[in-house]
Amino acid sequence: MRTAKKLSNLISSGKAVVAPGTYDAISALLTEQAGFPAVYVSGGAIARSYGLPDLNLLSTGDIIGRVASIVDRVSIPVIADADTGYGGPLNVHRTMRQFLAAGVAAVHLEDQEFPKRCGHYDDKSIVSCAEMVQRIKAARDAVSPEELLIIARTDAIAVEGLDAALDRMSRYMEAGADIAFVEAPETVEQIELIARRLPQPKLINMFAGGKTPMMPTGNLEKLGYMIVIIPSDLQRASIAAMQKALQAIARDGSTASLAKEMVSFAQREEIVGTRAFLERDRSYAASLA
Repeated sequence: MRTAKKLSNLISSGKAVVAPGTYDAISALLTEQAGFPAVYVSGGAIARSYGLPDLNLLSTGDIIGRVASIVDRVSIPVIADADTGYGGPLNVHRTMRQFLAAGVAAVHLEDQEFPKRCGHYDDKSIVSCAEMVQRIKAARDAVSPEELLIIARTDAIAVEGLDAALDRMSRYMEAGADIAFVEAPETVEQIELIARRLPQPKLINMFAGGKTPMMPTGNLEKLGYMIVIIPSDLQRASIAAMQKALQAIARDGSTASLAKEMVSFAQREEIVGTRAFLERDRSYAASLA
């Protein structure tokens, strides 16, 4: 079964799909092993893994290559961030084909100008509604819903207000998008209004410290938000853990004081499946005997 179909089935189940944000294969593996039904690959988190801010500083190849490495190591659907599509309609068309080839289940495409900014940064700028409709149509021409789900994202709340953002989203859905993503609502009332105005499946971005108030997943599910992404929390937790380990090394010369807070050597190898790889290698060697 194609991963797009797997994700469609999850959405149709009526239970919200919680997809933690990942940025490399190990974070995606841990997400799958923790029992989540899907992973989200955050473009911002990938950028920060390069030591860069979320300002469209990476190439399409940087993003696609990382996404492909994640898809290769998990069996659950992968939802990816395609930013603005990396250019005009022809670029969007090619970008969708590249994500399809990488094996993702869904991508979100946004209406910011290039270079875009993180959805929770200030001073965003957006393209015209007509230009974004063109992007959606190019994306839909490139891939069918059975191959790849298209999530239309609008950042218009911060620029034009909520009513304009909702009008835009209606146009984007008419152009062929499968899932609606109105980025950065700032109140519970806005979250509820989006749900009332948009009957289609919806995605919402939930993380502590952003512009959007936190809401329980069950409440979001009742409102029709069938995908809940938590894009940056794993990376932020990892940064804090690495800083703590570095402080211990600088102070003590080792991380011995943190031994109970770290996975063991053996646990790490179990996570990445070292035994299975070695057994496969032995089976190849045995075939030569």
